[in-house]
Order: sequence, then C-alpha cells, then structure tokens
Amino acid sequence: MSRLPLLVLATAVLRALARDIPENVQDFYDANIGGDCANPLSDAFTDGQTSTANIVYCSDASTGAVYLKGPDGTYDDMDIDCDGLNASEGLCNNDPSGQSQTAFQSEVQEFGIADLDAHVHPYVVLGNEGEDPSFDPQSAGIQPLSVVAVVCNGQLIYGVWGDTNGGTSTGEASLALGQLCFGDDAVSGDNGHTEHDILYIAFPGDDAVPGSGADWTAATKEDFESSIQELGDSLVAGLGAEGQREVRGVRRWRGRGKN
Repeated sequence: MSRLPLLVLATAVLRALARDIPENVQDFYDANIGGDCANPLSDAFTDGQTSTANIVYCSDASTGAVYLKGPDGTYDDMDIDCDGLNASEGLCNNDPSGQSQTAFQSEVQEFGIADLDAHVHPYVVLGNEGEDPSFDPQSAGIQPLSVVAVVCNGQLIYGVWGDTNGGTSTGEASLALGQLCFGDDAVSGDNGHTEHDILYIAFPGDDAVPGSGADWTAATKEDFESSIQELGDSLVAGLGAEGQREVRGVRRWRGRGKN
C-alpha cells in the first residue's frame, strides 16, 4: 500500500475517534461559562499553575451533576497526572509528582487489573484531601470510577473519576485523556493545557458507574474510552432543559454491574 492511502486511513481513524459536542452539552457549556458558580459545593481551589484560589466545585441544580468552574468566562485547565501503573514510563517520565498508585487502586482491582494506567485509562482527578480547604465528591453523590464527561478542544471525551489530589489544585487528568483531547505529542507528564476552557462534568449515583461494562483491561486508550461511550452518552443526554425533556421517562444504561 502506498503512503498516501495510509495517511488517508490514519486521518479517517482520528476523525472517527473525535466526538462532536452534542447541542445540549454545548448549550450547557455556554450557559455556565459566564459569571461565577450559582451553586458552589466547595471553597475555592487553585488551578495548579498559580497560588490564586478561584476555582470551585459547582452543582447543576437540575441534574446534580458536579463540574469545575473558574471565575467569569472560564472553567479549568488540564494538568497531566501520571499516577498508577507505569507512572514513570514514556511521556510520563518527566512527571515531577507521579505516584505509583491511584486513590481507587483497590476498587479497580476487582476488574482484573492491578491499578489504573495513565497511558491507557482516561481518568480525571477530582476531590482534594489532606489540606484545607478540602472537598470529597462523594459528598455530592459522585462515585469512584464513575464516568466523567470532558469538553476539550472542540470535542467531547469520556473518562472516569480515577484519582484524588492531596493538595489544593484542580484540573488534572491522565496522560491518556490529555492525548485524546489534544493529540499524542501535545502533552506529557510535565506539559499540560494551560487555558481555562476545559469543562469536567461528573454525574451522581450508581447509574454513572460502568463497573464491568467498561473494558478495564483494554490495550489502548481509544478502546477503553469507546467502552464507556454508551454510558457517557446517556448521562450527558440529561444536561440542560432540552436534554431533560429527551431523557424523561427513559431508564439510563446500567452496563453489566460492578462485578
């Protein structure tokens, strides 16, 4: 096969992986970016770049979804987290704060893996513990390893809540999620996305947990993300007034349970 068809095929694959932002999710993004959070759940945290504390965990009154909100006209950034398996390998070898395990290592071991791998599992870091202020997303009904929707770089990506922060910074995601958003060579363990335009949305309740319905033993980040897409789509469908009308009376996808 000539190099041109191979290039065309590669481009087609990348386009297939990119997911357009649904209209109701774009409306949610646009409606909440202006002003400050109307329903804050926490004190203010930093973005990890500066010491300014101006990002809060915010609640959507109609759905109970939790999202990170910066001051007027902003959301959060994306710092790269490499905690878990292979924490110092590849593009994670320059992570100055990498840890050998994630916060939910014992929970994810139920699904046949030793821990999350930042190279394979697109996960989001939510919750701040060990310092003041602190915030536990479980106090708002968010469950460990539940699906988190991420609006980034003009597309919608799904990850899971896979780790917590021991300090007071926010806006962290695994290398895999950063690569799905911005490209394989655009981020690394010490190089993230500094603009405050990333919207992270976590969903409350057991229905947001994929359990064994997710492909935890996937070999690639694309395969894992695809395995939680159906659940992610059902969760984001409820965002906004239009979304609420569309899903009213429709039972959410429950995967195949936790075991």
